Amino acid sequence: MMSFEMNDRKKIGLGLTGFGVFFSFLGVIFFFDKGLLAMGNILFFSGVTLTIGLKSSAQFFMKRSNFKGTVSFGAGFFFVIVGWPIIGMMLEAYGFVVLFSGFWPTLAVFLQRIPGLGWLFQQPFFRSFFDRYRGKRVPV
Repeated sequence: MMSFEMNDRKKIGLGLTGFGVFFSFLGVIFFFDKGLLAMGNILFFSGVTLTIGLKSSAQFFMKRSNFKGTVSFGAGFFFVIVGWPIIGMMLEAYGFVVLFSGFWPTLAVFLQRIPGLGWLFQQPFFRSFFDRYRGKRVPV
């Protein structure tokens, strides 16, 4: 059974993941600045690794079903570091969608239960969109 307690390592990991997303967002806003994008990638990856643990993250990224996502995310990371941030971010976006496609149903339920904003995601348009992808992986 997994422990869901919030220890210091997980808190630091969540903080690093948040900063990674923030720096990646800033890198896109500032016309694909490769320094900010590279820093965001490093912080995001290290934050995920600290949050779920080294063994779990290695198992997650090396799963056979996640192979395409891992390779494209890694290639995108390489292209950002080398200096081709637009190509790198396109590859990373594809890899992110493929890697985390199993979490979309959980995200849909979370969005529908946000107080005050959840009513928007419970409208027929959004509900049909969420129901269409609930329990499915993104086809690759």
